[in-house]
Amino acid sequence: MRETIQDFRNTIESSFNRLLELSEEQSELHPAAGKWSPKQIIGHLVDSAANNHQRFVRAQFKDDLVFVGYDQEEWVDIQHYQQESWTELIQLWKAFNLHIAHLVEHIPEEKLHKQCKEHSLNKIAWKLVSENEPATLEYMIVDYIGHMKNHLNQIFEG
Repeated sequence: MRETIQDFRNTIESSFNRLLELSEEQSELHPAAGKWSPKQIIGHLVDSAANNHQRFVRAQFKDDLVFVGYDQEEWVDIQHYQQESWTELIQLWKAFNLHIAHLVEHIPEEKLHKQCKEHSLNKIAWKLVSENEPATLEYMIVDYIGHMKNHLNQIFEG
């Protein structure tokens, strides 16, 4: 897990520097009709961080990995990320994710690898896990990081 956390930190730092290169105007451009702008993508990643942070904490003192989902589109719309300062938004994203890296770094191995038969990763994960298959907190964390990287790639390749 140490390598995963280091890769996560490196991704945060290098992506933050690349995101800083985007102007306020560039951050507001939609790549296509119905697609999120970079501001909205980063806002969504802040929402994902907020939701997953509490999941990563709670998972350490419960016997399952059952968590509620959230309406991602609605969260992005209600928070008006499109009107938020680009610099402030990416600073929030960076700080929140560095805190998540700190949290994950201190999760005991036995909690990371504990097999949970009861989970909601068949509904809330980026890469879904069958409800008949056990899941681990480590999987949730790796899935979270993969989800983040996927969205960052949308910004950098878009």
